[in-house]
Amino acid sequence: MTDKKINNLVRSILNCLVPVFLAFLVGAVVILIIGENPLEAYSVLLKRSFFTSVGLQNTLHYAGPLILAGLAIAITFKANIYNMGVEGSLVLGGFFAGIVGANLTGLPSIPTKLICFLVAILCGVAFAMIAAVLKVKFRADEMVVTMMMNYALSKVLEYLATTVFRDTGAGYVCTPTVSEQAMFVRIFGKSRLTVFFFLVLVILAIMYIVMKKSKLGYEITAIGKNFEFAEATGMNVGKKIFLIMAISGALAGIAGAGWMLEDQYHYTLTFSSNPGLGWDGMLIALMGGHDPIGILIAAIFYAGLKTGADSINMYTSVPKEIVALIQGLIVLFLAVKFFNERFQLVHRFRKAKEA
Repeated sequence: MTDKKINNLVRSILNCLVPVFLAFLVGAVVILIIGENPLEAYSVLLKRSFFTSVGLQNTLHYAGPLILAGLAIAITFKANIYNMGVEGSLVLGGFFAGIVGANLTGLPSIPTKLICFLVAILCGVAFAMIAAVLKVKFRADEMVVTMMMNYALSKVLEYLATTVFRDTGAGYVCTPTVSEQAMFVRIFGKSRLTVFFFLVLVILAIMYIVMKKSKLGYEITAIGKNFEFAEATGMNVGKKIFLIMAISGALAGIAGAGWMLEDQYHYTLTFSSNPGLGWDGMLIALMGGHDPIGILIAAIFYAGLKTGADSINMYTSVPKEIVALIQGLIVLFLAVKFFNERFQLVHRFRKAKEA
């Protein structure tokens, strides 16, 4: 390994660790202010999430959709395409996977799941293609377009869940529960882990090859580094953008279907939680440096925070909201890094200072 590669590796690791360290440091200060021991709180958080059998399995369960959402973000961000519509593709895919899963009752388990995933992929890709067409054909800013589309979609699905597809027998707004054939069965009794996580690992391995070893992976890097140069060399950049967005939408759709069939079982207005699995995926992609292995580690770590939140509340006097604070701080510090990378804020500041 050359010195340049070593330096880049060290820089990538620091870029991931520094925001996490700063978030935990600020969280420790807050815990001290309320008169509790931060070391004890963090020890419980990490031990219950990663060093008990049930805790680790639950962490891996929550990490599955986050890995796919992170990959869906990473493949577009790496090409300098700021697709904020992963949340929309994920929710839309999950919604219709749930509708199909609730109505397919006469087929065996595997074909039922495959049909649900196929529907989710088609929904995720269709949603992503809207932004892709507007970017390629009309040079519309994909960040603005996808953020607006997310909001519009949430209202459309809210309407569908409360009217057309509502489960009238339920006491709250939701769609019908998916059939048993569509559900992923838990591997172990006490934990929530299912086969879906291992399916995610297979997809992760495929995406590693695509992003790191394939021609498409090099083309994505080339587009991300210099859009105009890639086009000047004869690459059909528009076609590549369609392909990249399609892959992103498909990954998000699979994540939504998996979350539906392994955890939620029906669509509710809080299906994707708060702020949303797609938005969590953006955080994970940034933490992982848009690298598949980095995304795997970041997703498991982030899922561990979610798993350990209740343990902190149960075994210490520290409120579980401290975990939300840490997550929010990680988002804040990574957002600073993201905007600096996109708009070169530090470079512009130094240039203005020299002038």
